[in-house]
Amino acid sequence: MKKDTQHTLGLTTRLLHWLIAITILVLIPMGISMEEYKVWFLYPIHKSIGMLILFPVLIRVVWRVMNGWPASVASTNVRWQQKLARWVHWILIVSTVLMPVSGMMMSGFGGYGLAIFGFELVGANPDPAQPGEMLAYNETLSSFAYQLHGALGTVLIVVISLHIAAALKHHFIDGDNVLKRMMGRQD
Repeated sequence: MKKDTQHTLGLTTRLLHWLIAITILVLIPMGISMEEYKVWFLYPIHKSIGMLILFPVLIRVVWRVMNGWPASVASTNVRWQQKLARWVHWILIVSTVLMPVSGMMMSGFGGYGLAIFGFELVGANPDPAQPGEMLAYNETLSSFAYQLHGALGTVLIVVISLHIAAALKHHFIDGDNVLKRMMGRQD
């Protein structure tokens, strides 16, 4: 696997970035639709994709630790922008780990079970007294995970928006190679 350099990002970095980015950009509106409009059929799809994305996310974290952070090619030397970029990247890394973990905790501890496209990992805990309802295995942890999952969704919307805006600013206003590097070009 080719390591990142100042002028190029290796294929591993680019593939993990785009796989995770596209998946999250699909899961966020799916989650909002589920929460706001109670689109029930999306739940098993959302949960399955959310659990599966945890594997590339963890690989990305390990890769980033082993490979180090890529050197900046940004043309700006404005200190607050550099600090904001570092914070955004850290928040993205941490949030992409905590988002699927909190979703799994919410569903698992909430008694809804965990399944990946029908393959059951943790069984649901149906309430015999109320058909169609579930009994939480641990209401406290499920509730905490629910709150965390929702808060992280909001955080991700904000930091992803900042991340995209910064990439576009670098490309169209600053004219540097930040976006080109993530696309695999070295211009």
